[in-house]
Amino acid sequence: MGIIYNETSKTITLQTKHSSYQMKIGNLDYLLHLYYGPSIWDTDMSYQIMQYDRGFSGNPYESRNERTFSLDAQPQEFSTQQQGDFRTASIEVVNGDGSYSYHGKAVSHKISKGKYQLDTLPCVFAAKNDTVDTLEVTLSDEISHVQVVLLYSVFEEADVITRAVKVVNSGDTSIHLKKIMSVCLDFFNGADFDLVSLPGRYGQERQAERQHMTHHIHTIGSVRGSSSHQQNPFVILCDRNATEDYGKCYGFSLMYSGNFLAEAELDQYDQLRLVMGIHPKQFVYELKPQEVFEGPEVVMAFTEHGFTGLSHLYHDFYRTNLCQSKFVQDVQRPVLINSWEAAFMDFDDVKLVEIAKAAKNMGVDLLVMDDGWFGKRDDDNSGLGDWYVNQNKIKCGLHKLVEQINDLGMKFGIWFEPEMVSEDSDLYRAHPDWAMQIPGRHAVRSRNQMALDMSRRDVQDYLIQQVNAILDDANIFYVKWDINRSLADIWSNELPPERQGEVYHRYILGLYRVMDNIIKTHPDILFEGCSGGGGRYDAAMLHYYPQYWVSDNNHPIDRLKLHYGTSFVYPVCTMGAHISDSGKFVPIKTKAVVAMCGTFGYELDATHLTKEEQAICKEQSDLFRKYYPLIIKGDYYRLTNPFKAGNMTAWQHVSKDQSESLLSVVVTNLTCNGPQEYVQAKGLVPDGMYRINDGKELYSGSALMNAGLPINREVDEYSSFQFYLKRER
Repeated sequence: MGIIYNETSKTITLQTKHSSYQMKIGNLDYLLHLYYGPSIWDTDMSYQIMQYDRGFSGNPYESRNERTFSLDAQPQEFSTQQQGDFRTASIEVVNGDGSYSYHGKAVSHKISKGKYQLDTLPCVFAAKNDTVDTLEVTLSDEISHVQVVLLYSVFEEADVITRAVKVVNSGDTSIHLKKIMSVCLDFFNGADFDLVSLPGRYGQERQAERQHMTHHIHTIGSVRGSSSHQQNPFVILCDRNATEDYGKCYGFSLMYSGNFLAEAELDQYDQLRLVMGIHPKQFVYELKPQEVFEGPEVVMAFTEHGFTGLSHLYHDFYRTNLCQSKFVQDVQRPVLINSWEAAFMDFDDVKLVEIAKAAKNMGVDLLVMDDGWFGKRDDDNSGLGDWYVNQNKIKCGLHKLVEQINDLGMKFGIWFEPEMVSEDSDLYRAHPDWAMQIPGRHAVRSRNQMALDMSRRDVQDYLIQQVNAILDDANIFYVKWDINRSLADIWSNELPPERQGEVYHRYILGLYRVMDNIIKTHPDILFEGCSGGGGRYDAAMLHYYPQYWVSDNNHPIDRLKLHYGTSFVYPVCTMGAHISDSGKFVPIKTKAVVAMCGTFGYELDATHLTKEEQAICKEQSDLFRKYYPLIIKGDYYRLTNPFKAGNMTAWQHVSKDQSESLLSVVVTNLTCNGPQEYVQAKGLVPDGMYRINDGKELYSGSALMNAGLPINREVDEYSSFQFYLKRER
């Protein structure tokens, strides 16, 4: 049983294969957090709580003259509001009488089989053979009658626990929710913890960063309307001495694509609190009597085996329990070529067919027609929102164009940016009120476009109808779904002034509804997400898309860092990675090696390549197909850290049965007369014997992992190596 309730101690223990999580219905019915870490089974961990008179700490009224019980020092499962706890709160609610107070106590709990589901938000699911149990704990404020329902699902074999929260207004007056965190986790001693996050910027997303916990509130979040280029809704708390292979690591991955917040606070007593959920900036959500608000899901994982162990937990789980697309497990994804860097918006149907013919010689399976095919779209000043074919460019019509590409033995893909609108468009002229713009103020433009009000049902229905009409008109195999700006001018003409604080969240709910109605009704189409590259690369998006464009930055040396940071939580099978003209001094083989740490494809004009260059590309395409199961489904190891000084970046894919491996190395910084360097493999069977690149000699896994492989120094800068290891016995 993954969840155990002990009636005597009033403890509830969540048990996965290698970890335990425990809470307790404690003093005065407050729900206290006791433990998260290596397995303890049903041990009552409340012995850790030591009660003291802390001095000037508030005490609940019910405690009477007992000054040793203060919520300001108690480890809580969901921190309260205005009850003497001055640390980061999990909730902020304005009650019907105008008071800011939530006094939640445990009134009931329920244990059931299977995974909970959310009605309005995406969440993970239980796969066919998973053992999953769910805990539901209800906290209630006896004055306001506002209930908070805490949801937990325990995936035993996966070593994963998910959390979500619901707020139910069971009172008789409306309330206003101003903050709601999906997870609150208190540690008794967090002074020796580090916090790892994935900050960045456009073109340099998810640049892994590590900082020591100090006596401050460490804040990570986005207020850009999306999870953003600048931050990512994933953090790690880890031991100060944690490495790739050793040390305790706690991961928190938020399944939400809008404004988010993660706060880690080391308090005056060296206790550490982490909360994570929807960002409270410009968030005021009215709940009328009997209405329910759902907070997004957080996927938590724990390991004692360092960052690699944590990554493997997330990679395995997200490959099997996040996205139900057939392209995740069952169908091999094609090698594609995208028209953007080949032609930008200057193309027609003839040009696209010529690119496809040349790309066929490169071993490409799929041509993607990017931005510029619709409306009046010759540059980025017009056309967005007009999702009908531009007959001046696609003279033969979309259906006929797709047939021509299919006749070449290739599949066809298409680009959309459904959430945006141009002022110079038929859509905007007909429905200017559909665009986000504060009345009486000029709109903030970004990339010369405005955002549609995705909170509106009529906008959602329009997009569902228009996009589906295109997808149903021709044999579309692939869709690239893009968004190319952050949100500003937050306003909905559908909502009264006092409810404008709901727009950010309603936008995301509307987006999810549109995606549900388009993506899930086209199970045979491969969808790839994009947001100016990797600006909205989060677990909720990966619930819909089996892959996401890592970054608009295709420079292969920059990509080494991009792939490194992304891999901390997101599996390689989700990483869109292509060869392009970027990096003129980098050999095409090295570009291919880097792109093989992802879904592999091309962003260039195939008609400009020589026959010899096309033949080289075909070799690389065929090599990717050969290694596809290993790359997409194998365990991934970061062998070096590209953010630290060194002469090479190395990574490795290992099959689940450890019978084969692909070890890749890119030489990034040659030094004159430097020392001989070796790269040590990981994940092999120590006493297994491996053949390298079909050579004659056999090497033990132990030798390859401990002594390593020597890397040739007499090579050109940015050279690369791939070592295919095959276990012979």
